[in-house]
Amino acid sequence: MPIRVLLADDQTLVRASFAMLVASARDMEVVAEAGTGRQAVDLARSTRPDLIVMDIRMPDLDGIEATRLIAADENLAGVKVLVLTTYDTDEHIVDALRAGASGFLVKDIRPAELLDAIRTVATGDSLLSPGPTSRLIARFLRAPDTLMPAAGGPDGLSERERQVLTLVARGFNNTEIAEALGLSPLTAKTHVSRIMGKLGARDRAQLVIVAYESGLVIPGED
Repeated sequence: MPIRVLLADDQTLVRASFAMLVASARDMEVVAEAGTGRQAVDLARSTRPDLIVMDIRMPDLDGIEATRLIAADENLAGVKVLVLTTYDTDEHIVDALRAGASGFLVKDIRPAELLDAIRTVATGDSLLSPGPTSRLIARFLRAPDTLMPAAGGPDGLSERERQVLTLVARGFNNTEIAEALGLSPLTAKTHVSRIMGKLGARDRAQLVIVAYESGLVIPGED
């Protein structure tokens, strides 16, 4: 089955370019396009896509609030959201991840990278662009006024699970975690899934947030 994608961006030309690119891939299809955040929410409910590529700055309802509404809707469980950002200038990315986004895309991303990112996040296997994502989260959580207590901290995790969570926050995928800790990839994946369950996290993006907000991973430390 193809990956069903909803595109949300208020710039018609950008949206059309993304639509042409996605339609060119054999394993995905565009099911709807939205020009506002409100339209994105309504179309998500009516089309039930696998993944939404969500711009942040849109009229009517911004991408962060739209993401929050989608993530809170039980009927849309399993729908992944990738937010679009200008990266260095967009300071809303952490808010978007807290709202329930699974990762982010930089607007000048190369075409092949966009398609790979959609495949990656749609499967839920790995956080999109883990290194840059972790650095960006660390950048904003470093400021005292943005640091908030994690909703579900790592205190209840085993030592091994804390090790796995630390590596997730530093951008390791399941194979890399397995190699670093001397585990099989299946065991590493099981640990990640169990940690998500214990912390009530939707995906790896929220695990990164928990790791930084709880102090398990300190920004700037290797």
